[in-house]
Amino acid sequence: MTFELASPALARALAEHGYVVLTPVQAAVLKPEAEGRDILVSAQTGSGKTVAFGLAMASDLIGAGDKVPDVGAPLGLVIAPTRELALQVAQELRWLYSQAGARIVACVGGMDPRSERRALEAGAAVVVGTPGRLRDHLERGALDLSRLAAVALDEADEMLDMGFREDLEFILDATPETRRTLLFSATMPKSIVALAKKYQRNALRIEATGGETGHADIEYRAVRVDPREAEKAVINLLRFFDSPTAIVFCNTRDSSRHLQAMLQERGFTAALLSGELGQHERNLSIQALRDGRARVCVATDVAARGLDLPTVGLVIHADLPHDAEALQHRSGRTGRAGRKGVSVLLVPPKARRRAENLFAEAKVVPDWQAPPTADEIRKLDRERMTRDEAFSGEPSEEESEIAAALLGELGAEKCAQALARLLRARLPEAEEVADPGHAPDFASGKAPRGGRQPLAGGVWFRLDVGRDRNADPKWLLPMLCRKGGVTRADIGAIRIFPKDSKVEIAAAAAEAFLHNMRRPGGDPIRVERIGPSGDNAGPKERQPRKGEKKR
Repeated sequence: MTFELASPALARALAEHGYVVLTPVQAAVLKPEAEGRDILVSAQTGSGKTVAFGLAMASDLIGAGDKVPDVGAPLGLVIAPTRELALQVAQELRWLYSQAGARIVACVGGMDPRSERRALEAGAAVVVGTPGRLRDHLERGALDLSRLAAVALDEADEMLDMGFREDLEFILDATPETRRTLLFSATMPKSIVALAKKYQRNALRIEATGGETGHADIEYRAVRVDPREAEKAVINLLRFFDSPTAIVFCNTRDSSRHLQAMLQERGFTAALLSGELGQHERNLSIQALRDGRARVCVATDVAARGLDLPTVGLVIHADLPHDAEALQHRSGRTGRAGRKGVSVLLVPPKARRRAENLFAEAKVVPDWQAPPTADEIRKLDRERMTRDEAFSGEPSEEESEIAAALLGELGAEKCAQALARLLRARLPEAEEVADPGHAPDFASGKAPRGGRQPLAGGVWFRLDVGRDRNADPKWLLPMLCRKGGVTRADIGAIRIFPKDSKVEIAAAAAEAFLHNMRRPGGDPIRVERIGPSGDNAGPKERQPRKGEKKR
């Protein structure tokens, strides 16, 4: 360990968590000139600032001792803008102060306030919460701040942007004037400067960003994509990078729901995180990502701040961020605290100028490229199979006996082929995706030619999902087979229009298909029969009248 702490308890906790060196912001708050002073810190997400203000508060909570004293009221208070961030901060402080005997209590919106009041009554050394819930506990007399020694404001700029100024001032006015105020903010607008001036005394300014452009540990890539193939590009990027955890950002709830459903159809374990979910559902999604039951998080910008998943190696912007700040906050979910990460923006040709402006404003230089091809992914798959965890570790006696029996009965080649088939079956199929910079039909806006051939005597059905919901034959086909209980051979032509789609089903399977599609569960898609093959199957091209030029 290359750093020393006044508190042996915190030093032991850091060592147990593998800390060898501190991040720049963590080292900065421990410098002699910061001791005992208010601090105003500029620090980006992913810089280790939660541990930083935990370390900074240690002198106020335990001094040079080993335990946090029980004084009957909280000694430390941390205020965060969102429920997710507050819960994560509480989790970090629990391990940091575990050996110091500190009890950490979280108070956030969406949780049972009665349980929180009981936890506060039982005693807390540090309280972590969101502004609204903390103010509610204060007004009800459940939170006593009379003994408070230090208060930390995490992502203060975000709290002001979200309209929490009045709540923050109410809380800070209720704290003792002798308390230390630690203010952490990614940016320093005038509103933050004014807040610091009002509630801090002789504050030490710490610039922990180091003037870097973006995050030094994040590799930015801009992927050219035909907007009609954006979902295929997402699939190939997930398969190409094969990150333990990946986050895919969408701009709307509808697009995030649709993308999550599509990824699940293709065999990805994908969790959804958006503003429409209740707190319980959000907690379930985050827990699934933390314990590995889900490897992909499809999210709206509600998850761009505060979500800390240590295994995120890839962020995909399926929709372009609204501004450079959103780009950086989204991308900041990877490349955290010294780990490497990749941030990929899908850029349709018409949005290239806007993407270039985003990169320029964010001061990042991306690597422009085409989407990964199916051939590239298959080549990687073959290399990764040799490193599969199935080949690691010593086999048990029973496994060795089974292997010997299989080899003796089937032979090595047949066993290897079966193993390759099993390993391939676990992987979602890669997609054929074109580079729009080289696709001949892209500039004209024409749909790609080809597709499934019509059936003889098929029956047409209308689905209430079209291009406006990113409908695509590659997504529709497996969904129709699964939900409709038909095979690929039973499905003929698929026609996709702006607001709906029409599919042709073999006459012998039509009745069962309609019945199965109308059963509850799965994708909420309405289906109606529209006639035999060709009837009402879609708009026909109008033939020009005599003397009229064809358009």
